Amino acid sequence: METSFEPHHDGSAPYVASPAKALGDTTTVKLRVPHAWKITRVAVRYVLDGEPSAATATLAEATEADQWWAATFRVANPTTPYRWLVDDGVTGFAWVNATGTHKHDPGDADDYLAVVGSPAPAWHAEGVVYQIFPDRFARSGIVDLPTPAWAVDRQWDSLPTGRGPATGRELYRGDLHGVTEHLDHVAELGATAVYLTPVFPAESNHRYNASSFDHVDPILGGDAALAGLTAKAHAREIRVIADITLNHVGDAHPWFTQAQREPESPERGFFWFGRTHTHGYASWFNVRTLPKLNHASAELTRRLFDGPGSIVQRYLRPPYSVDGWRVDVANMAGRFRDVDLGPQVARAMRDAVEEASDDAVVIAEHCHDYRSDVRGGNWHGAMNYTGFTRAVWMWLRADALPDELETSFFGMPAGLPRRDGVTTVRTMRQFAAGVPWDVQRNSWSLLDSHDSARFLTVVGGSRERHTVGVGMQMTFPGVPMVFAGDEIGLEGAWGEDARRTMPWDARASWDAGILATYRRLIALRRGSPALRAGGMRFVHASPDAIAYLREGAEERVLCLATRQPTSAIHVLFASLGCQSLTTLEGLDPTPDGAGVSLPATGPAFHAWRLNP
Repeated sequence: METSFEPHHDGSAPYVASPAKALGDTTTVKLRVPHAWKITRVAVRYVLDGEPSAATATLAEATEADQWWAATFRVANPTTPYRWLVDDGVTGFAWVNATGTHKHDPGDADDYLAVVGSPAPAWHAEGVVYQIFPDRFARSGIVDLPTPAWAVDRQWDSLPTGRGPATGRELYRGDLHGVTEHLDHVAELGATAVYLTPVFPAESNHRYNASSFDHVDPILGGDAALAGLTAKAHAREIRVIADITLNHVGDAHPWFTQAQREPESPERGFFWFGRTHTHGYASWFNVRTLPKLNHASAELTRRLFDGPGSIVQRYLRPPYSVDGWRVDVANMAGRFRDVDLGPQVARAMRDAVEEASDDAVVIAEHCHDYRSDVRGGNWHGAMNYTGFTRAVWMWLRADALPDELETSFFGMPAGLPRRDGVTTVRTMRQFAAGVPWDVQRNSWSLLDSHDSARFLTVVGGSRERHTVGVGMQMTFPGVPMVFAGDEIGLEGAWGEDARRTMPWDARASWDAGILATYRRLIALRRGSPALRAGGMRFVHASPDAIAYLREGAEERVLCLATRQPTSAIHVLFASLGCQSLTTLEGLDPTPDGAGVSLPATGPAFHAWRLNP
């Protein structure tokens, strides 16, 4: 099988020579066109104040492998869509947008985007996030409080019940002091940030039904434990990201109890009361204990976002000094029936974060197509379940899966079919299209989370396929997010089953091979300028193999993922624009005339640096 090269553009530095800094600035963008395309004319179509306009491109540079065409246009709007027109003078013109090259007229939703506004903090896009579910991570022995009335105490080495009356009430008593005590593990893994699921008081182990936003749950160690954790983490150059629900609170929250007691109170306007609702008020998915917030309330907006004392800003400042927020069900916040305040909520959240800190990040939970929610400069990024997690799962899944995965995925009545590499790449390109490059770089590439099955279960316990998935996670644009326990081989067939405790006192049960793989591939990512910040172009897709290039000014890296043995993939040095390859991960390629044959083994992951 030969690799294929098409005209390519993305938002990385080699392709955006001079990004616009403010409205009215010009930007110069570049298109790479392989010589085989014999292009005679190139232009950029961009949208100015809602109307399409065009800028003619000129040939800026020619290398052994490619032509580079450059065009300049004015960025007059906060978000400016654009695409390329290429013409060979014989067969007619084609369009190049973020999903590929097309002879038909594509819609605007998949165009590239020039965005003006403040980018996400640099530390986030170049790092690796480690997710911790506090109740299941580590017990310190410091916290000694009575069992709350809602809870059922569990032994640390017992599995979660998973489904039943106790689901959500099983308390293993992990705490924030325990997280602090194990920061050495986080550092040795190579992660640069810890993401904590909610730490506010709540009547559940997951704490997404907050009964207060004013303090940290005493069962987790209270306010001092969070302040101590961030201080110790920052001393190790590890960031801490907190979690908040903007869509709902718990029914024990004082806002809600006051709203029920006093119909004339300001808090009444924080919620959706009415006889048409099952419980007399709107709630998340009709769950009685999760009353939904009404963001039309100016007072709610003030308490959440306005000023140093607001909930969002308070925890970004000393003594807590968290480094950002992950927003639970961000796609639903502000949206209810005929009311859509989603963009306003997102903008208010980001403004509040940036007012409190010029170095904090805000990431949206979003389990389907998040593109329309990030185009307006709202969230810094999103959890990329559809464009990465689900795509990788379907490509690498085991032949036999637990029933939960065969029948549904995040509430949809469709399971996890097997997809080939061509379809997988098409899916990945589709969900990256129409997303600002800075958002792509700051969205989380995750193989699983506390809300899903464990990836090792998805691949049927195969360490080889697990390695392929981790290799892709660490070499794709986006911030890798690792759920605590993945690195030692924990399994789980669905969210609650996957929330197993970290076996700190049973290290013989850890999968040393998987742990070594995570450490090695995280180090590979962190040590590579191309993998941290470079552009991305797919160069090969077949049923069992996917190859892609990550490219920056300092370095270019070729990656190959295979899910089983495949046909040889021949690559000419001239098409890559290099003289040789240096192996970074996996096997050496085989010399093959004017190029190389890439390893046909599988499942396997390989990476090579391109040498000029």
